[in-house]
Amino acid sequence: MNKAELLSKVSQTPEERQLLARVCDQMEHAQRGVPACTPFLSTAQQECAQRLIAAAGSPRHLWAGGFPDAERKVCAFLPDWQEEGDWEPPFTALRCRWQSGDKLTHRDFLGSILGQGIDREKVGDILVGREACDILVFRELCPYLLQNLTGAGRARLRVEEIPLSDIEPPEKQVKVVRDTVSSLRLDAVLATGFSTSRGKAADFISAGRVELNHRPCVKADRTVSEGDVMTCRGLGKCVLKEVSGLSKKGRTMIVMERYV
Repeated sequence: MNKAELLSKVSQTPEERQLLARVCDQMEHAQRGVPACTPFLSTAQQECAQRLIAAAGSPRHLWAGGFPDAERKVCAFLPDWQEEGDWEPPFTALRCRWQSGDKLTHRDFLGSILGQGIDREKVGDILVGREACDILVFRELCPYLLQNLTGAGRARLRVEEIPLSDIEPPEKQVKVVRDTVSSLRLDAVLATGFSTSRGKAADFISAGRVELNHRPCVKADRTVSEGDVMTCRGLGKCVLKEVSGLSKKGRTMIVMERYV
């Protein structure tokens, strides 16, 4: 199967085809004996790339994001002569500190970085804590950001490079939601997960703000199942953890976790 046939088989949109063409180029470099690596990929992009890798016969590769639970990761393709233990990540970590009392968010840091003209694909996870934030970036950007990433939001930053082993992901805070829904339609479950009305949930879906299992979904009547992940731009992420059967009134009992 040639490259064009492979891309036609696994890509579902023009955007996916463009992404997978770049991933395919990296695979071909490794096949010619040259180590190659993708940029940082989102969870949805990783799933897309994994389909391509499987269709291509699963050439030697590994995923890395800097720490075990990283969401954004790179995919490294290894030539025959290279062992996994010899692979060096093309990225490093920066730790940003600021004066206590200033509350900063993921959006503050991302906006500051993108405002420097840096592409999102060059930046991995942004791990915001109370008084420090660890940011994964490609090594080539490290000297520039050490000198120019001086502020986020209204706070002044002190930035230093740290080993990947020193990364401190903030503890994830989860709110458990137990409720009943009339059905397992996406709009009904999403409304429960984000404590909003079903009508507003349907509006979010039709506006293209919702992803189901890391893929855009604009169908409010899509059925969801245990383990499905729902994200809504501006609201966050929730997971349908358990479907417990029917209540006495015939409604479906569910347990959800919302990341806060």
